[in-house]
Amino acid sequence: MMVKGIQIQICGLVSQRWIQKPRAFSSFSFSSIPHPNPYSKLLPTKTIVRRVRFAPFHASSTPLPSAGNVRHIKFCQWCGGSTKNDIPEGEEKLRAICTVCGKIAYQNPKMVVGCLVEHDNKVLLCKRNIQPSHGLWTLPAGYLEIGESAVDGAIRETREEANADVEVISPFAQLDIPLIGQIYLIFLAKLKKPHFSPGPESSACQLFPLDDIPFNSLSFSSMVVTLSLYVEDIKTGKLKFHYGTINKRYFLPNSILFFLNLMYCLVFEGRTLFYM
Repeated sequence: MMVKGIQIQICGLVSQRWIQKPRAFSSFSFSSIPHPNPYSKLLPTKTIVRRVRFAPFHASSTPLPSAGNVRHIKFCQWCGGSTKNDIPEGEEKLRAICTVCGKIAYQNPKMVVGCLVEHDNKVLLCKRNIQPSHGLWTLPAGYLEIGESAVDGAIRETREEANADVEVISPFAQLDIPLIGQIYLIFLAKLKKPHFSPGPESSACQLFPLDDIPFNSLSFSSMVVTLSLYVEDIKTGKLKFHYGTINKRYFLPNSILFFLNLMYCLVFEGRTLFYM
C-alpha cells in the first residue's frame, strides 16, 4: 500500500491525513492492534496547505525555535547541587547544568494517551472532577506511564476515569502541542460491555450523540480538535488517521477560550461544521 498525505488546518491544527493507495508490498505494521490501522506504511507523497484566517491558535508546519514552556530547574536531581542555565558545547539551546557534577537536566515532552469510545453512534465523555478544567467534558485520557505501551495506557486511563473496559480499534489522532510540551495520542475504541461510571477523577460519564457533543464545555483545545475531526469523518463516511500540531499563542481564561474554540471550529475548509 502507498499512502498519500494531505495537510489541512482546523482550530490551529495542521492535520496530516493519510490516504492509502494500492501497492505491491507493505513495510510497517502495528502488531498490537488487531484491526487494519492507518498508522502502517506512512509515506507522504504530496502536501496541500490551506490557510486559516483566525488568530488565537496559529498553525505552522515549521518548528518554532523558541517553542515550549521550559521549567526552571534550580537544583540537580542527581547530586542536589545548584544549576546554571547555559548552552552546552555542541548544542543550541539553554540547559540547566549542574555546577557540581556537571550533569545536564534535559526536559522532554510528555505523552497523553486516551480513547475516543464509540457506542451506538455516540461517544463517551467524562466530566472532570479535578483541575485543570474542573467541571468540563473530556475524552478519557491521561499521561502515559513508564512500562506501558500507548494502547495499554489509553485502556488504563479509560478504565480509571470511566470504569469502562474497552477494545482499541485503531489510532485516530496524534496532536503535538510544543508550547506546553505534550503529545496527544488518541485511539478509537469500543466498549466491551455497555457499562461505565465515573472514576475518582470524574464527576460524571455520559454517551453523547454527535449533534449533542458539548463543544462549548470541552476541557482542552486537543479535545475540541479531536472531536471536530471525528464528527467531520463521520459525516464524510470515512474515518482517517490525523496528525497535526496545535501551536497555542494565547493563554486565556477558560470561559473565553472555550467560546473561541467553538467559534473557530465552526468553519472547516470553507464549510460549516456546527451551529450555535
